[in-house]
This record gives sequence, structure tokens and C-alpha cells, in this order.
Amino acid sequence: MPRTTARWASVRFSPEGTATGFSTSRVGPPARSETGPGSGGAGASPAPASADGAGSWASPAAGPQATQAPSSAANAPETSSATTRGMATLPCAESSPDPGGRVKARRPPDPGVAVDRGCGKHSIPGCMNAPGDQLPILPLRNMSVLPGSVVPVDVSRPKSMRLLAAIGLGRGRSIGVLAQRRQDIEDPIWDDLYTVGTTVRILRAVQSGNGGFRLIVQGTGRFEVAGHVQTEPYLVARVTLLPEQEATDVETAALLANLLEAAGQLASLGQSMPKEAVAKAQAATGPGAAADLLAANLPLSVEERQQVLETVGVRERVQLVLKLAVRQSEAQRIKNQISQMVEEEMGRNRREYYLRQQMRAIRDELGEGPEDDDLDDLRRKLEEAGLPEEANAAARKQLARLKLMQPGAPEATVARTYIDWLLELPWKATTEDRYDIPEARRILDEDHDGLEKVKRRILEHLAVRKLRPEARGPILCFVGPPGVGKTSLGRSIARTLGRRFVRASLGGVRDEAEIRGHRRTYVGSLPGRILQGMKKAGTLNPVFLLDELDKLGVDFQGDPASALLEVLDPEQNHAFSDHYLEVPYDLSKVMFIGTANVLETIPPALRDRMEIIELPGYTAQEKRRIAEHFLLPKQRRENGLTEEQLRLTDDAFDVLIGAYTREAGVRNLEREIAALCRAVAVRITEGEADPRVVADAPFVERVLGPPRFHRDIAERTATAGVATGLAWTPDGGDIIFVEATAMDGTAKLHLTGQLGNVMKESAQAALSFVRSRARDLGLRPDFLEKKDLHLHVPSGAIPKDGPSAGVTMVTALVSLLRGIPVRADVAMTGEITLRGLVLPVGGIKEKVLAAHRAGIREVLVPQRNEKDLVEVPPEAREGLRIRLVGTIDDVLQAALGIRLAARRARGRTAPDPSARGSAARSSPTTPPR
Repeated sequence: MPRTTARWASVRFSPEGTATGFSTSRVGPPARSETGPGSGGAGASPAPASADGAGSWASPAAGPQATQAPSSAANAPETSSATTRGMATLPCAESSPDPGGRVKARRPPDPGVAVDRGCGKHSIPGCMNAPGDQLPILPLRNMSVLPGSVVPVDVSRPKSMRLLAAIGLGRGRSIGVLAQRRQDIEDPIWDDLYTVGTTVRILRAVQSGNGGFRLIVQGTGRFEVAGHVQTEPYLVARVTLLPEQEATDVETAALLANLLEAAGQLASLGQSMPKEAVAKAQAATGPGAAADLLAANLPLSVEERQQVLETVGVRERVQLVLKLAVRQSEAQRIKNQISQMVEEEMGRNRREYYLRQQMRAIRDELGEGPEDDDLDDLRRKLEEAGLPEEANAAARKQLARLKLMQPGAPEATVARTYIDWLLELPWKATTEDRYDIPEARRILDEDHDGLEKVKRRILEHLAVRKLRPEARGPILCFVGPPGVGKTSLGRSIARTLGRRFVRASLGGVRDEAEIRGHRRTYVGSLPGRILQGMKKAGTLNPVFLLDELDKLGVDFQGDPASALLEVLDPEQNHAFSDHYLEVPYDLSKVMFIGTANVLETIPPALRDRMEIIELPGYTAQEKRRIAEHFLLPKQRRENGLTEEQLRLTDDAFDVLIGAYTREAGVRNLEREIAALCRAVAVRITEGEADPRVVADAPFVERVLGPPRFHRDIAERTATAGVATGLAWTPDGGDIIFVEATAMDGTAKLHLTGQLGNVMKESAQAALSFVRSRARDLGLRPDFLEKKDLHLHVPSGAIPKDGPSAGVTMVTALVSLLRGIPVRADVAMTGEITLRGLVLPVGGIKEKVLAAHRAGIREVLVPQRNEKDLVEVPPEAREGLRIRLVGTIDDVLQAALGIRLAARRARGRTAPDPSARGSAARSSPTTPPR
């Protein structure tokens, strides 16, 4: 091989070990010598091992004997060129190959001495004619080296091993390191690496067990990649050194002082900053070197360390490292506080455990071991219950008191019961609501016939909750006569929502403590009915039915209706306070439903918190469907009968509804059907030949006896002086009779039938109207001079009151005085004035239903009540004529056929609600379509 002169690229170092620039030198040809066995050449391919990565930031432990590179670090000759002092050589991977393809072995050079190992083929460091700004690059994963720091680097990837084989592992060899942007890339290319890196010197090389090497390197300076030279067999880049800038201004000095102070505080807080690093930083040659050294010892991410590396300005770098150090100091302070709290808690737990073991031994000696086991069980349940903070504190306070009491003491029983209540109440458990609207509609229709208004309201609530789950639930109040299904409707709503159902009957409750609970000062005290119901439900979101709200009482012990204000107020019930618990309890997720027969007895403040939904009585057709589809199958099941064993004909249902029950609901109807089922059960058990019964009307009469109700309106109104009125009762609508008679006397008016003050005044007004219109009515002006009049309303044991019987009283008086009987198929309602006007009244829907049940053909309703007729079911309007009246003249003409001389207004037939705007018809109305 001809003699050549190689050109070497070397990095020049300052006395402190910082890279300051590039220089080149020419040296003579190296002495040729072959590598010995086992020292592989450039062509050797080391086996791939683990990927490159950073080791511990502390100095590596003593490992295997440091070895030289297999091909380039052995027996390299020294050079005598004076210009190479203070420089580290960067040789090529294919320097001086022998005929066998191996690199000739050379004696390792002295540190800082350039060695000629050019191959004459590549323009890379170590090759002939290589420019002086080229540097071999070692990619690093999970780390970024800062100048001045000494760190371990694990090398095992094939390309990195080829780089080491090319440059050798002699002390003082210099390479460039670049951090990878992504740590999961095994064979990075230039785009995968940052562009600013660090020149490092290899201080030591230790062969690891996986075939790679652990290098101890020291950062010497910054560089920036200016161009790419090659990617194979290893990375080589054209670089530009970034020299350290001078920074002697006062601001930088102040920042450095703050940085050293923050580092000192961080070193005193824990292991995040070694004290030796702080001492070395204080002795560093400049602010930049101090900032690099401190940043190298901070637990930073690769991105943050790279940010420090890329900050060339000294003042900006010191400021950045100061910010990172202060952040780490604060994090370390918080970590120390948490560790201290954990240590204190563990110390308390150990102390408590030790004391409890002693207490257990003492109790065993005293024979009180089982009681201690019970206390441990309570304590364990408290730890597992996850009670809210206030409830947990109250329970632990009572548990501490319980430990100091004798087991048989009354106070111990009170404390234990209190803890048991806290543990048994639901604090977090909930059920998941179902928002399937079609399924909800199916369930509601399956459980109840009719009640469309209520069903629509429930479906609206489900739709809103589906669109906005955090919306508050409604507080409903079902108002209606007994037996219309208020309680069962609440149970059906719970089934629809998928929630649990709980009911609290408040009828007759007079003590506020029944709602809020009793104080624990009394032995045997308990929480109120609200929390008792929540315990029974077992969840935070049941459907809670408050039954019979209208029957709450008031006495000297308090007003339970006022106690319910907090329960039913959405703004307050999230922190309901029971006198027994004395800790807040959340009722905001509960769906409350109240029931009542009348609204008048419910306090206005309580009524204002609820959405009132009225449930009217059922028509005969609705009762027929309910009996056929719900009541009869239910009673068959409860009495052990099958469908083949008992069937009811149509006339049997009609007799049951018309002759044996007369109510707004269906409760008595169910009782009568149950009686029929029991009679059939007796026949079956007695062994009759044919156990199958088809119950018809005669069978019903044989089992239930004579009919209890008769339609005797015609007989009772056949004589003059009797008129049929309509009344509203808590049980629904009903018909009443007003009877009038005359006798010799002194113009007095007698009233009987347990009438209230309002009804008595209506009678006086009726008589005054008749006397004032005597001439128009065809009466003598002195008709009352020698007569007494008596008005009586039968069923005298029942109190009666209200203004709606005014028109009925006028009609009865005129019928008596004129001797004309009132039409038997007409019933009426309305308040009167002295001028003969008919004023509107309430309960029109219930009164019309009562007329329908009684077989009335025509109903006289005040004209201003026309809007209330919309709520009348279509079934009730079939065969029923509803006439709207504005004056007494209209009433008398419809009921008695009397046409007065002076007509003030003309009555008209109520139009069908489905045909508003059409002409009024005098024929019976038809149901709306």
C-alpha cells in the first residue's frame, strides 16, 4: 500500500475541558501491524443487543475490566506533531485495512494526540481530505447530555456498536450525541433527532453482559447540526460549535445567586439535588457552566433537558434553570409534607394498634372480650361504609364514647343504636333510571286504565331526564277521591323508572317529631318517618309516596305539615336535618309523590311546593274495563281460581257497578268481586259436579243479596217542591235532593239537614228572589203572609255546605208555590244572586260524573263553567245533555217549563268540546272525536 499522509479532524478543548473549536493536522503514515485474534475489524458485525439508553445519573458501580475497542483502539502509534496536543482524534471505520480485510492493530494514543487512520475513501472525520467540521453522532434514547455533566450511556444498537468499533474506546475519544425526539424508534434517522447536541469525551468503557458497552462520558460543549454527511455505517453530521458566551452583567449574577440558593434549598429537602453538585456549581467558571451542572442534576424530562441544552444565551439559560429548580423545590416540599403526614399516620396507627392489643388483653382478663369484638366490628363497618365527613365524625365520636361505657348502660344502647342507624342508611347507593319512553308507556297502560294526564306528565319527566340527567325531579301531588288509584299509581311510577318504592302514611300524624325524628336525649328515640323510609328503600333515589297529606293534624306538639316544607323544597332537601341524626342527609335525588282527597286542608305553603294533578272519579265504562282487566284477574289469583272456574257476564258487571256500588273509585267494586270469588271457592271445595261458574245478574243477587242502590229519582221528584241538585264531596260527586213544603205560620223560613252557614244564606237569597219576582212567577204578592216555608236536605247526619245549591233551592221553592213537579231527569248546580244571575261553581267534572252514574238525562251548568266541561270524559257525555244557564229564568224554564215575563239572558246547550265554534244544538251531545 503506498505511503500516504492523512488529514484528521479534531475537537480542541480548553483547560477546563470545554470544546472550543475544530483543528486539523497532517501526520505521517502509521506503522502497519495486524490485529491479534479476537480484535475484530471494521467488517466485524457485533451482535445486536439492547437499545442505547441512559444509565443512572450517579457514577456507575465497579464493573468488568475496561476493554478497548475491538478494532481501532489497540496498539496505535503515537505522533510527534506538536499541533495535535489538546485534541481528540475522530478516526474512520475503514482505516488501513490489511489484505485480509482487518484493521491493523495500533497502540492506544495518548489523550489529546491526533492519530492518522485515514482510509482514503470517505469524507468523514478520520478519513483523508475530510473537512474539519464533521462529527460522528451517537443517538441517545431517554436522555440528553448537558455540558459539564458525567453520565453513563449504554450502547448496544448495531449502528452505535459500529461507531464504537470505528472510533475506538480509548480514553479521551470525542463524539457527538443527539437525543431522539421519539423514544420508541430503534434505528433513528436525522428527522428523528434533535438538531442541537453535545460533544462528549469517553472517560471509561465497560463491557456489559448483553454484548454492548456502558460508556462513562463527559459533556464538553454544544453544537448544532449544519448538514448530514452519512447515515451508514453510522451517523456523521457536519456541525457548528456553539461556544459559551460571556455573561458578566449584574442581572445574570443576581439570577445565578437565586439559582444557587434554590439549589441549596432543594438539596436540603431531599435527594432531588446532590449537595456535591451544588458545591461544584458554586465553584464553576461561569454562570452558564453552573446552570448546566445544576440542570444535569435536576430530575427533568428529556424535553426539558433539551430545552436547557438549546438555550445558548447564558442569562436566559440561568433563568430557565432557576424556574425549573423552583418548581422542583416546591414539588419536593409538597412530597416531603405528604411523606411526613403518611409517617405520622402510620405512627398513630402503630401506637393505636399497640394500645388496642393491650386493651384486648385487659378486657380478656376482665372477661369482656366479646364486647370488644363488637366494637371492632363496628369500627370495621365504619371504615368500609364510606360515610360523608360529618356523618363519619359523628359516628366515630359515639364509638369513642361507647368504648368508655359499661355494656349494659342505657347510654351505651343509645350510642350503639345511633351508630347502627348511620351505617344502615343509604349514603351512596342508587338505582339506575330507565329512560325507555315506549316501555314506560307500556307499563303505565298495563297497570292503569285511563289517567292520561298523569301518564303524560310522567312521560314528560322521563323525556326531560333523558335529555338532561341532572334535572331535578318533580314533586307531584295526586288529588282525588278514594279508590281512584293514587297509591297504586305511585307504585307504577316506581316500576316505570326502575326505582324502589316506599310509602309513608301521614294520616292522623300530629307530632312534628314524626317527620323530623326525636331528640336522642330520650331513651327509645328514633329518626322520623322520612329517614325510616329511606332506610327501608336502601337507595338514595327511591319513589317516596307521602300518603294522606290532607289529613295531617296540628296541636301543641308542632305542625308536621310545616316540617314537610324542608323535605319537599328542592333548595333545602339536599341537606335535610333530622333531630335524631343531627347530620345533613341528601334527599335531592328522591322523587316525592303526595296524595290527598282534598286540597283545602293542605297548608298553602306546602301546596305551593307540589305540582297538583287531579284524579277524577271513573265513569261506568271505565269501571267496567278496570273490573274486567284488572280487578277480576287479581281476585282470581288471590282466591286460587282460574279463568275457567269463574267468568262474569256483561249484565253481571252492570249490576255490580249500578246496584251494589256507587262511588268515584273502584275499591268497593273490588270487594264485591272478591265476595263472588269466595263464593265460587266454597262451591269448588264442597265438591260440586261442575266447578265452572258463569256469573250472571241472578247469581250476583243470590251471592251479594238485594241491591243496595236504586234509581228512585223519579219517585222522589214526582211531587211538587222537590228538586235534584249536584254536590261535590271528598269521595267524588254526588246528587242531593232539596225538599220544600209550606204550612200555616207567620212568614218564617225553617232550614234542616245540618246545613252550613253558606248554604243557609243561599236559602235566604233564594226566598228573597222568589218574593221579589212573585208577580213574574205568577204568585200573589202576599203569598207568604200566613205561611211558613221549610227547606230540608235529606241525609241529615251528613254536614253540608257550599253555595252551589242556590239554583236547586229556588227551583224547589217555585215548584212548591206553583204546584209544578220538577222534571225527574234534570239535575242542576250553581250559585244565585238576588238579581237572578247564576254564578260559576267548582267540581263540575265530578258533578257531571255523578249525574251520569245516577242516570240523569240533562244537567244544568252555569254558563261561565263552560271551560270546565273539556275535562269531562267522552263516556260521561254519551246520552247526557249539558245545558248552560246564565239566569234563574233559564233554570226555571228547563226544569219547570215556566217562561217568566222578563227574560234577561237566554240559556243554551253546551257545545261539544271537539266542535267549538259550531252552532249550539239542543239534542243530546256527542263525545268529542
